[in-house]
Amino acid sequence: MEEQIEFRHWDELIPDALGLIFSNLSLQEVLTVIPSVCKSWRKAVTGPYCWQEVDIEEWSSRCQPHHLDRMLRMLITRSSGSLRKLCVSGLHNDSIFSFITENAGSLQTLRVRRSEMSDSVVERTAGRLSTITFLDLSYCGKIGARALEAIGRHCKLLVTLCRNMHPLDAAGKLLQDDEANAIATTMPRLKRLEMAYHLISTGSVMNILAGCPQLELLDLRGCWDVKLDSQLMKEKFPKLKVLGPFVMDYYEMDDWDDDCSDYSDNSEYLAWEFEMGDYDDYDIYDGMWHDDEGRFEELELRFYEGNGEEAGILGWPQSP
Repeated sequence: MEEQIEFRHWDELIPDALGLIFSNLSLQEVLTVIPSVCKSWRKAVTGPYCWQEVDIEEWSSRCQPHHLDRMLRMLITRSSGSLRKLCVSGLHNDSIFSFITENAGSLQTLRVRRSEMSDSVVERTAGRLSTITFLDLSYCGKIGARALEAIGRHCKLLVTLCRNMHPLDAAGKLLQDDEANAIATTMPRLKRLEMAYHLISTGSVMNILAGCPQLELLDLRGCWDVKLDSQLMKEKFPKLKVLGPFVMDYYEMDDWDDDCSDYSDNSEYLAWEFEMGDYDDYDIYDGMWHDDEGRFEELELRFYEGNGEEAGILGWPQSP
């Protein structure tokens, strides 16, 4: 007698499991395709299950500011306070950075490269980032020592700080040791520090080494005014790996080639234009996506739940 095997319907998976599965899909697919498959899948992507980790850095480097602002507000609102990781590029104002910090109760990793928030907003909101362990503020030209000092005072769990700069930002300028000194005096638990192409002196680097005794990696590539005695470093800091100041590899050339990823109306970018009422309930129109890597013209979806309203909106055939 054949043994009977019990099968469960795919729409009966718990939302947490669906969130893990959907994490293997592109953001475009999660936002436009998955909600239209069935009610349980739509519920999963409109709840916090898919948004504990949000990485839109690649897309955000090519979108327009108002698209980025709306997308972040929607996804962060969906996370319902469970957001643990956020990677985004090019925040254009203080308001959206402040909104991020208001919802950062569980945030551990924050990557906001090429952003334009100011010292003043970082000083006001740094207290909300107390759970941060990884912070990337590379190529953020409007913040300086004041912001880093505020972060150091409030982010006591911080172990990784990336504060790399574009090499053109250092051209023809005088030494600026204030950021290095702010790090040295307020971030004793750092284990990894990246300061490529900063205008810092040997003295400020030694202050960092004295103030951050747990450092395991220090990136000084492009910091041309730093002169370290290799023998002394090996003797005093045997566990520390120092990169630079001479650039010996192909360091982040993909970022520099983007030249801060300026957008223009004539260039191609992923136009994430969507109609949105409440953040928890909206319809995304497939025709508004422009992605050369993945067109949906040949995609056919069949809807196994619901009354077919979503299909009519998107121009797809209704459920059989």
